[in-house]
Amino acid sequence: MSRKISRSFINGRTGAGTAVQGIKVEWDSTNDGELHWKDVDESSLELTYVAATGGTITTDGDYKIHTFTGDGSFVVSTAGDVEYLVIAGGGGGNYVGGGGGAGGYRTATGFAVSAATYSITVGAGGSGAYDAATPTNGATSTFSSISSSGGGRGGRSDQTPYAGGSGGGARNTSGESGGAGNSGSYSPVEGYAGGSTTSSDTASAGGGGASEVGSNPSGTSGGDGGDGRASSITGSSVTRAGGGGGFTFGGGTGGVGGAGGGGHGAATVATGTANTGGGGGGGSDMGGSGQEHGLAGGSGVVIIRYQYQ
Repeated sequence: MSRKISRSFINGRTGAGTAVQGIKVEWDSTNDGELHWKDVDESSLELTYVAATGGTITTDGDYKIHTFTGDGSFVVSTAGDVEYLVIAGGGGGNYVGGGGGAGGYRTATGFAVSAATYSITVGAGGSGAYDAATPTNGATSTFSSISSSGGGRGGRSDQTPYAGGSGGGARNTSGESGGAGNSGSYSPVEGYAGGSTTSSDTASAGGGGASEVGSNPSGTSGGDGGDGRASSITGSSVTRAGGGGGFTFGGGTGGVGGAGGGGHGAATVATGTANTGGGGGGGSDMGGSGQEHGLAGGSGVVIIRYQYQ
């Protein structure tokens, strides 16, 4: 079936190449110098929306949100554009050392998906460390061609901090820079460097976060983790990918974990929060109750959003 389209159709907008919500209006031009509307099959005027399965599905008005807290598949049956948020696992905090860096944070709108199955990988948080053990970087998260780099491990007296999505905090008395952020060399950046130390600092620095560099220590008090970034992809604003706080020495205060799941350092040492990519906190030298342990970074997350009606 077809019908004649009047000039009042589609909010009364006319003009060559006009496009409204994905509908392209076409017409015939004849030798009389006037524009004449062309018969268009009604089926060609139907709006189409992305249709997909996979992960935990919620809705926000006319939008669906697929949240992956572990590996899975995003199965698209109708192609279109989506918004994504891909966060890697946070780096581990070190034994009497620096806080772990947050997992890389990447987000964008207007990402085209075809009718296909997309493998989703959600990076684990890096392990923390005690005694002679070595903490690890967080693991990469991926969706289609998008990858976010794992957060860098924190440093300590005999181990340098590592680069990552956000870098690990520098070790005490080292006079060194924190691990570099944005190890994937992405634009915009996926994260920031860990904090630095001087040779006179007896505490360690905080890990970098998705929105800022980790803080340097102040004497015996550990540096705070860098704050993460807020996103409303799920329908409400949530901050993720904060860096871990650095350890304290000789009665100072531990570094506070960065907003967005970063673990605190020292006496309140904590892991990075699961599915935020937060960095793990650096352990204290105060002893007792495992406070000297550097703790693990938080696992990452992949979230995909699109209009479905």
